[in-house]
Amino acid sequence: MSLGTLLAVVVLFAGVVILFKTVRMVPQGYEWTVERFGKYTHTMDPGLHFLIPIVYGVGRKINMMEQVLEVPSQDVITKDNAVVKVDGIVFFQVLDAAKAAYEVAQLEVAILNLVMTNIRTAIGSMDLDESLSKRDEINTKVLMAVDAATHPWGLKVNRIELKDIQPPRDLVDSMARQMKAEREKRANVLEAEGFRQAAILKAEGEKQSVILEAEGQKEAAFRQAEARERLAEAEAKATQLVSDAIASGNVQAINYFVAQKYIEAFKALAEAPNQKFVMMPMESAGVIGSLAGIAELAKEALDRQPTRAVPPLPRTGG
Repeated sequence: MSLGTLLAVVVLFAGVVILFKTVRMVPQGYEWTVERFGKYTHTMDPGLHFLIPIVYGVGRKINMMEQVLEVPSQDVITKDNAVVKVDGIVFFQVLDAAKAAYEVAQLEVAILNLVMTNIRTAIGSMDLDESLSKRDEINTKVLMAVDAATHPWGLKVNRIELKDIQPPRDLVDSMARQMKAEREKRANVLEAEGFRQAAILKAEGEKQSVILEAEGQKEAAFRQAEARERLAEAEAKATQLVSDAIASGNVQAINYFVAQKYIEAFKALAEAPNQKFVMMPMESAGVIGSLAGIAELAKEALDRQPTRAVPPLPRTGG
């Protein structure tokens, strides 16, 4: 190969290299920093750009999309000296490519160390029960601390989530036994409360039953007293009528009255509960004689009264 041909190949190769160094295509989602003799000058947005070779060069290629970092599992000691294993996940996004490129070295390593440190600080200020039940509060504390610390780096930390908090196995077993005992306690309390409520309802029912029975007895007594009162009124009325009849000269009325009382007295004697067999001589002549004697007394009482004029009976033909 001649010297001219070799020179032409070298010039062609240099031209291709210069062309590639001059024309730069920044992909979407990225920003490239531009350096002039090693010093930052400006940032190239996504698209086509032209640079003067040798004088200007590309410094750092920064990913501007939201990125995800896995936080490795680490042992953390809680406030009550319990050791738990904690891991998580971080979502962040670069807002300023120049700051992310030149304000911190090893950006992802720095973010992970910040997150892990703040997780230990947040959980270390809580008891084991609090750390297990207040995960959202821990996430918020860590997010605020890390976001404030990474702001000078041109970053925005969007979310920090704790994926898992694992206490030791013996603590897990103890918590399971405690939970079981608590559930049994609640079940016993509910059962006792049910028995108590049932006893109260039963007592209330018995009370209402006694009250209703007493009300019924009261009403029955009132009705019986009213019936006896009416019976007494009827007896008094009957006696008054008999007396009026006797006074007017009707002897049969007193005979009926005395016979009725005699029969009622005999009926009561026969129905007595302590009498199984009753034998009693009854002579109709004696009863009639008694009634006749009473009638004679009535006649004597009538004779003592002033004699009333009796109108003459009408005469019949004959």
